Amino acid sequence: MSWRAVVILLLSLGALAAGWAVWQQQRPPPQVETTDTRPDYVLQDFELTALDGEGKESFTLRAPQLERRPDDDTMSLVTPLFLIPDAEGQHWEIRSKQGWVSADQEEIRLSGEVKANSPSATVRPVTMNTESLKVFPRRNHAETDDVVTIVQPGSILSGRGFAVSTATKRYVFRSEVNTRYVPARR
Repeated sequence: MSWRAVVILLLSLGALAAGWAVWQQQRPPPQVETTDTRPDYVLQDFELTALDGEGKESFTLRAPQLERRPDDDTMSLVTPLFLIPDAEGQHWEIRSKQGWVSADQEEIRLSGEVKANSPSATVRPVTMNTESLKVFPRRNHAETDDVVTIVQPGSILSGRGFAVSTATKRYVFRSEVNTRYVPARR
């Protein structure tokens, strides 16, 4: 190859590189979408009663802090206490470290040391413990995939995966079910 061919090849490569560099400088930088994750309001030390479409109590909520996200209208909670009425109008008390409420208030997600106590007027009081729980107050339904322990007078029942209807008072464990009978003291 002659020296002229080498020079022409080098000049052509230089022209291509310069053209590419100019083209890159003319393209606008990519847009980075930013979402404002700040809440549009914060409630502290409050009590809130949510009503269903018929004007009946869906649930009552007490917590030291609630933050509402403006982008999806969901609410996050710190150490919430939910009072959820059953079919007779008695209230289940459900506590956890954290909570989340959907925009339409159809779903409540509780996480961190979730503890549910049956209404105080119940003949056989029930205490339920788990790490997470999804509650659907308008459907009178709650469920979790985590381990659940249910303590009643005379028995301790545990299992993985759980669903309960507060209307019918029936519950189902999906797997790893264990029962322990505790005799009453005389």
